[in-house]
Amino acid sequence: MNRTSPLSFARVPRSVLIVCTQRIGDVLLSTALVRSIKRQWPQAQIDMLVYQGTEGVLENNPDLRRVIGVARHAPLWRRLIEAARLWRQYDLACATIGSSTSRLYAWAGARKRVGLMEPHRANRLSRFLLDRTALDEHKRVHTVTSNLALTPLIGVSPHAEVVAPGVADEPGMRAAFDARLAPLQGRAFVVLHPYPMYRYKQWRLDGWVAMIGWLRERGYAVALSGGPAAAEVEYAARVVAAAGEPVLNLVGQLRLGETAELIRRAKLFIGPDTGATHIAAASGTPTIALFGPSNPVRWGPWPAGWPAGQEPWPHVGSARRGNVYLLQGEGTCVPCGFEGCDRHRDSESQCLTGMAVSRVTDAAAQLLDLPRPADAGGGASVIRLKVERD
Repeated sequence: MNRTSPLSFARVPRSVLIVCTQRIGDVLLSTALVRSIKRQWPQAQIDMLVYQGTEGVLENNPDLRRVIGVARHAPLWRRLIEAARLWRQYDLACATIGSSTSRLYAWAGARKRVGLMEPHRANRLSRFLLDRTALDEHKRVHTVTSNLALTPLIGVSPHAEVVAPGVADEPGMRAAFDARLAPLQGRAFVVLHPYPMYRYKQWRLDGWVAMIGWLRERGYAVALSGGPAAAEVEYAARVVAAAGEPVLNLVGQLRLGETAELIRRAKLFIGPDTGATHIAAASGTPTIALFGPSNPVRWGPWPAGWPAGQEPWPHVGSARRGNVYLLQGEGTCVPCGFEGCDRHRDSESQCLTGMAVSRVTDAAAQLLDLPRPADAGGGASVIRLKVERD
């Protein structure tokens, strides 16, 4: 069997299962594959199987019929029961994660399956579970590109459109959401997302405080976004207290769909290497992404409207692509690819904590079409910037 040749179908698939058992960012970026399939086969009913806790990033996705949540950590017997419940309900299944768990669900769910395979990791079991495989060249291509590598296997044209979540188009939900944003009504505002899931992706508190002051001096209101975790809520409260400025603190108060809608209405979004920054990029809002040890080639936010087949980000250096300005920390070790300087998730990344505020205000001024700012208190810095526009 030629495992890289396209599958043949007696008829256009009527039901498709996309399996993405990974983090929120992976799930969001897999929506480009979903959009590609829906454009090719508009009558197909598409479901996604994801880990519980990541479903929010798919809220009100117009391409999906339903989202199936499974436990992130579960014994094999439970996985087998969940797989049995899916048994052959779909015409086609696509595993976007190169793991045995994803392949198991895909194998159970459909008679025809495709999936990603990391180089040199093919084995008999994976070849049995999948009919066709595409190489996941994760060291040199973006996650969106990896997902779209499955499209030739199913005869679908690739469309690199990441679909952000949204608010349900129901009067009650819209009214409740608008009420939360009442303090921003009629004002131009910027959204700051100060807290990533892991410390090694974190900037620093005084940097966020300085940004709040800089933005308000230029007439912008400021809103904070973030999730409900206790540490995240506490950190946001510290930022607001230290800023001493009026700030709409929405951390822990919004669903992901509402967060996406908040960002859509903003003039600018600034955040670290986290799911909300990917949402901001997909929404089309001007976005500043603060990157340190992570590989931007793989994980830089995919700019809205960026074409399939073109990698947006260099491995080293800050750059602007479409609506996204990726601001990378400085140092000969950047990006190291490790989880912080001490190589664990709760360690500091000095390339991020040492990032000058002036670099962020300079990028913000460009995206807001403001005069280039003077040093905002973080020390002078030279930005080597490549600019590309659609």
